[in-house]
Amino acid sequence: MIEAIGNAFKVPDLKRRIFFTLAMITVYRLGAHIPVPGIDVKALKSLFEQTPILGFLDLFAGGALSNFAVFALGIMPYITASIILQLLTIVIPTLAQWAKEGEIGQRKITQWTRYLTLVLALIQSIGLTVFFERQLMELGATAGFGIGLKALIVLTLVAGTALIMWLGELITQRGIGNGMSLLIFASIIARFPQATLQTGQVGGPVTVIALIFILLAIVVSIIFVEKAQRRIPVQYAKRVVGRKVYGGTSTYIPLKVNSAGVIPIIFASSVLLFPVTIFQFFPSTFTRILSDWLDPSGTLYLTLYGLLVIFFTYFYTAIIFNPIDISDNMKKYGGFIPGVRPGKPTASYLDRVLTRITLPGSFFLALIAVIPAILGRVLNIPFFQGGNFGGTSLLIMVGVALETMRQIESQLLMRHYEGFLK
Repeated sequence: MIEAIGNAFKVPDLKRRIFFTLAMITVYRLGAHIPVPGIDVKALKSLFEQTPILGFLDLFAGGALSNFAVFALGIMPYITASIILQLLTIVIPTLAQWAKEGEIGQRKITQWTRYLTLVLALIQSIGLTVFFERQLMELGATAGFGIGLKALIVLTLVAGTALIMWLGELITQRGIGNGMSLLIFASIIARFPQATLQTGQVGGPVTVIALIFILLAIVVSIIFVEKAQRRIPVQYAKRVVGRKVYGGTSTYIPLKVNSAGVIPIIFASSVLLFPVTIFQFFPSTFTRILSDWLDPSGTLYLTLYGLLVIFFTYFYTAIIFNPIDISDNMKKYGGFIPGVRPGKPTASYLDRVLTRITLPGSFFLALIAVIPAILGRVLNIPFFQGGNFGGTSLLIMVGVALETMRQIESQLLMRHYEGFLK
């Protein structure tokens, strides 16, 4: 590992990309500590201690939301816009056509993702400004924001979101790894020292040691399932074109056990957090009771959370994997699965296999989503409480780290250096 890291810094282009990525992440972290004008940060901190749901939202903003910083909205408007457009690709034929046009179509989709991100950022910034004004007035920290100050705060938050998008795209183009994923990774990992320190203060060294073993077990299981796949053998028939012979090769279709990645957990948490977030804007006895029922550490919430994760795993897998298209492409180029007839039987076979292997993948995601919250409540581990670290954050951390390591590995192997995997 140490030798591979040393090799990475021996390659000038790779070293430049790594330093550029670290510089952009530093700028992103600086923006998370610069508050917007007219905000009492100390009063805001006490508000977050009283409202656990805000702590969960603050996790993906890397602490920027609790500071009401320039980057308070974080990367979530962009992620939400990307998911919405991905879902609309199934419904809107124009988007589906763009998705098949390669790089040119992808540029069009990216452009519309940016527009939708700014719209979502505008809506969220207005909602957050009104919400924080009301809460700070109840705490006596402010007499209210004027129209000019509200407009300035909204403009600052939207500009911050646009700057985050730009930083993410710069990392993707000129750095290492996927820029947006790395920014989320940086936001989550920034909370790691504080959460570990809180755990040590509450439970002592024994709890910290137990936490290390729990995290190792979760990380190993995530890596194991992330790499697990069912390989469907494919044989291509020989074709004679002129004087050349094509085909006659064997390959396989890798069907991952967890094809959906972390998306089902994000979908499920968004669905459950939406009503709770709305209840915060309309406080009453009824909404307070509903908020207590949907408490992130409550039994009802965790049960619904697990069931929704399983549902969205199948839902998203069906979106990203189309057995009919794959079957048609195989038939077009003379490919077939040994023992299975081309055409509709091949599509049915792929669908049946994918449905079966997705079942353990969906249950695994549900367990990863729920177990940290249960451990935090039963064993009183602050690391998993108050919106610190849950299944979503752990999956994102491991997934992004693996993908970035793969990219560095490929760069090293291209230049005949030994990589991380011996």
